[in-house]
Amino acid sequence: MENPITEQIFAEVDAIPESTYVWHWKTEHHFSFHKHNKGQLTYVEGGVAFLYTRDKTYFLPARHYMWVPAGVEHYFVHRYPANYVRNIYFYAEPGDNDDPFYSKTGSYPVNNLLLEMILYTGQWDGHITPGDKRFTFLKAMKEMLPEISKTPLPINLPTTDHPRLQPVLRYIHENLAENLTLDVIGHEFSLSERTLTRLFRNTMDISFFQYLKLARMIRALGYLLETRKTVNEIAWDTGYNSVSAFSNTFYKLIGKRPSEFQHKDQREPEEPDITL
Repeated sequence: MENPITEQIFAEVDAIPESTYVWHWKTEHHFSFHKHNKGQLTYVEGGVAFLYTRDKTYFLPARHYMWVPAGVEHYFVHRYPANYVRNIYFYAEPGDNDDPFYSKTGSYPVNNLLLEMILYTGQWDGHITPGDKRFTFLKAMKEMLPEISKTPLPINLPTTDHPRLQPVLRYIHENLAENLTLDVIGHEFSLSERTLTRLFRNTMDISFFQYLKLARMIRALGYLLETRKTVNEIAWDTGYNSVSAFSNTFYKLIGKRPSEFQHKDQREPEEPDITL
């Protein structure tokens, strides 16, 4: 349920339906679940974040942006203070229904062109309406997103409010470095392996082992970006006894080896020289 402050803030985002609303902020904000009638592009400059929807958790690493479709209830949590959180709320139009990109939540790599465009909007704030020359710039940005965003980051976690499964999920996340098995979890919560297996499948349409693997990979992504831990240390800290097994699992899910992901150049380009 939205709190009054959150509701007031995002009512302003929707106040002019045909506008694109630009909002960049540096101070920490904590919002409850909320939704709006505009599609949202969020880029966390110098940080990482998690997006929570009613049924999934998405990881937003450095050099990626998150697209949140209009009408999707969500909130963000930032793992540590970012330089800026850059938000652009794009107007909806009938043609959006013709492209599946606009209706799917996802985290996508930011190429140099899009990043320069996002950074350039840092000098703007509030509603930008048709007729304003800046609107043409933002319209071009919105329309290029489906073309440059073909492959979302292939990792997210289902969530649930099931009363028997919620404490199990918390326990898993608090003990990812341990040898977690159905037997271990079942003993901790007095559940048979069969019952636990059925709870995961019926409630979240995922197996216990699939969930555990994804949870460990998301934790690993955070370690790779937020800490100076070695790949070996991260493997142990996410419950892997074999660095090669960790690396192979990471590669199958992310498409890069952990060392490649960790050492990727994360520096931001200088503000582009664009005159409107």
